[in-house]
Amino acid sequence: MIILGIESSCDETAVATVKNGTSILSSTIASTKEIFSDSGGVVPEDAARRQVECILPVLHASLKSANITPDDIDMIAVTRGPGLLGSLLVGTMCARTLAALWKKPLIGVHHTFGHLSSIWLESETVPTLPCITLSASGGHTDLWYRTSHTKGTLLGRTRDDAAGEAFDKGASMLGLPYPGGPSIAKAAESGNEHAFDLPIALAGEDTLDYSFSGLKTALKYTIRDLGSSWESSRSDLAASFQFAICGQLVDRIKQACAQYPDVQEVHLVGGVSANTRLRELTRHAVPDITVRTPGAIKFCTDNAAMIAAAGYFLHQEHGQKAAGVFETSATLPLDAFIS
Repeated sequence: MIILGIESSCDETAVATVKNGTSILSSTIASTKEIFSDSGGVVPEDAARRQVECILPVLHASLKSANITPDDIDMIAVTRGPGLLGSLLVGTMCARTLAALWKKPLIGVHHTFGHLSSIWLESETVPTLPCITLSASGGHTDLWYRTSHTKGTLLGRTRDDAAGEAFDKGASMLGLPYPGGPSIAKAAESGNEHAFDLPIALAGEDTLDYSFSGLKTALKYTIRDLGSSWESSRSDLAASFQFAICGQLVDRIKQACAQYPDVQEVHLVGGVSANTRLRELTRHAVPDITVRTPGAIKFCTDNAAMIAAAGYFLHQEHGQKAAGVFETSATLPLDAFIS
């Protein structure tokens, strides 16, 4: 089964074609990250305008790269949310129009479920379930126990800011460019992650939730207390801030694995999963469990291949019910199909 995926939840405009949820025939992305580097973050109205400009060229480029025609496509999958409203409208209206013109089934995919499905893209070996999945990006930070693609339990989520947002705001305070994750990781390479004792929120509490707002405040006050000399400690501050974020993420993963001894693997997905230190700390924390990350960095960040894969797995496990999800469950949470 070949599924055309469309992703437009934020500042990327992406279209991909994926066969059977794993084999990528094409994946085309137009990103505006460089445009928003000066503003320190995405401007929703500008992002939506860019989506309008890019959606058709990206669609044509993806079909050409896959060397297929609409007749070869079995289904269309599109991100239905969450995300920036204007950006989402561009992708969903394009998907609806194509589905009507090409007479193809249309399935709406929760953005987070797309990230959960990214592990299966171009994987050399078949991932094993049940697993613990950390999905962390600029918009969400969730921890799942999953027994199938669409069945599982949400164990914890952030109580305030997402991990990716914390990286962005921390980078801004440190005078580093957007996006914050890669900037802080690069600055941290020459820093001492134990130089500053930044807090790991909720440590020792009986919860698998996350919290990052206090950490950002702690960084702000640490910079203030250092005075005019803080810039000489930028690398140490970046390394310590990164360690505090990753330490909290890994602490909850370790707790979850202890609570669910049948877990076969740990999956790290979402933009934050590209962080090398997070990967290292996770493997060290659960040495007897296989830790998987997306097969390429480009599958950590937003892309349409993961949306196409998620659409395939929804169809496989829910059949015609999944095919109608766009019409019947457009506002339901991810739990509607992960339950």
